[in-house]
Amino acid sequence: MGRLTFSINITLDGCIDHQEGIADDETHAFFTRLMDESGAMLWGRITYEMMEGYWPAVACGTTEAPQALREWAIKLDAKPKYVVSSTRTDFPWTNSHLITGNLRTAVQQLKDATPNGVLLGSGRLATELDRLDLIDEYKFLVHPRIVGHGPTLYASGLPNTRRLTLISSISLRNGAVAMHYQRAG
Repeated sequence: MGRLTFSINITLDGCIDHQEGIADDETHAFFTRLMDESGAMLWGRITYEMMEGYWPAVACGTTEAPQALREWAIKLDAKPKYVVSSTRTDFPWTNSHLITGNLRTAVQQLKDATPNGVLLGSGRLATELDRLDLIDEYKFLVHPRIVGHGPTLYASGLPNTRRLTLISSISLRNGAVAMHYQRAG
């Protein structure tokens, strides 16, 4: 059975706005490694639409981008992408699939069918999946910034505290820290 890993950029004050993190070769390499290690991506509709609006055009070469980003886009294009949405049913981006039915059952089946694990990259969806006790590990890239606005991680709360065990922390040259935790217990 594969693991469900939640990974996201986060500032010191909890902001998960994708525009507030440091975007450089080092952070790009961090997320490339996570994607390469996983068997599939899992997103909510909003994250999917944000990704769909840019990366397919980079992958096919209709949008200019540095070679490293183009290579990443090609890998992402080939990677299976699963989307949770109650408002959209058509997902034309290559290898994109809608998660249907009971969320707990569907995501557990996805984990069971993906030995290399599933990489979750959506904040609001992570809250729902954490409430269902489906997230196995967390790989946050903590950026040395305080931005003072949202969206923030777990803004709608959880029913109880999650106890975690630190697996590793790696300081990047840009001041960000890659934190890897597993659920305790």
